[in-house]
Amino acid sequence: RLTKKGQAQRLLGIALTCSVFGGLLGTVVLMLLGSQLARVAQWFSVTEYFWLYLIGLSCAVLVSSGNARWKAMLSLVLGLLLATVGLSAVHVQPRFTFGWPSLYQGISFIPAMIGLFGLSEVFANLSAQENQTDQIQNGETTSFGRLISEAFSGLATRLKQRPVGSTQAGLLGVLIGMLPGAGADIAAWVAFAAAKKNVAEESDEESIRAIGDATTANSAALAGGWIPALVFGIPGDSVTAIVIGVLMMKNVTPGPAIFEDQAALVYSIYLVFLLANLIMLPIGFLAIRLGGFIVSIPKRYLLPVIVLFCVTGSYALNGSLFDVGTMLVMGIAGWGLSRHKFPLGPVVLGLVLGGPLEERFIQSLTASGGNPVGLVNRPVAAILAVVAVIITTGIVRTMVRELKPDPSV
Repeated sequence: RLTKKGQAQRLLGIALTCSVFGGLLGTVVLMLLGSQLARVAQWFSVTEYFWLYLIGLSCAVLVSSGNARWKAMLSLVLGLLLATVGLSAVHVQPRFTFGWPSLYQGISFIPAMIGLFGLSEVFANLSAQENQTDQIQNGETTSFGRLISEAFSGLATRLKQRPVGSTQAGLLGVLIGMLPGAGADIAAWVAFAAAKKNVAEESDEESIRAIGDATTANSAALAGGWIPALVFGIPGDSVTAIVIGVLMMKNVTPGPAIFEDQAALVYSIYLVFLLANLIMLPIGFLAIRLGGFIVSIPKRYLLPVIVLFCVTGSYALNGSLFDVGTMLVMGIAGWGLSRHKFPLGPVVLGLVLGGPLEERFIQSLTASGGNPVGLVNRPVAAILAVVAVIITTGIVRTMVRELKPDPSV
């Protein structure tokens, strides 16, 4: 409706400034909570980490709704199966390598992610029935100065009229971002729904307010996803899962010790978050002005460039054609999963957390002499176990309920 009224650029400008506000708020929360939670995490043993990883994997299914939970569960199982490829972390025995030395170190994270999220989109576009670019109706073009002025005045008015509501949207995004598997998209939709819930009659200003809350929560969730990633080594979303994979490849293990052993790295992450949100302002305003041109590029020119970047990124990691093959296989798999509405996030979480989960499980049983009671013989471990059981029970009950036929049909 707002786009038809020629207010698309104004709306995008306000959304951009709200997004930057949410990102900065989330970064501040990350800086305040990260080191404090790390002190608590120092008391964790391998048993507590096992339950944390299990809770993280369960949340990847929990955030899915309805019948999608079955597909999320199957995607998670697929990711866990992929994590078993390579040498066992405990017994150092090759598994599912089929005699290929390149698989001894397991499936490389980065080529797999490039294939799942990059190349799969190329296949999806190629398989689409209609490859023509949609014609976009543009409203009246706003001058660059006016665009910036309206964007900042909209944010200032928003913070002046609704300081508590704007902050609540950001904090809601941080909390949802901390849930493994939830991600920024879910945070945005939850904030959007919360803003719309108490609105009796929808107006242009109410729509702008809801979109502002959604973009604020979206950016805040990105920072929130780094809290469990840095403190516990549990990725909050697909992006942090990729980063954790890169850190592990560089022999840097996320966890409470990183705040002491790699303090410079942690502060660098804080600084990058602050700078990235500030730099997003000029880049975002420029993108708003150039967006119409970019989306008008025919796909027959755009898709080959994306494929080139996918191949280059995969090969440049280790200079290995095997990584390019991994990217290609995962791209086909990602396209097939997306085509049948299987979420890719649980696959990533299973691939990244599967190895540490197995390692902590075996270490916990070894420390207790093979007695399963050793998994719950510490107070914190017992509490986390109860939480994991509650989450898993809720997921199973919902999935079973979805299988039952509807009596009204």
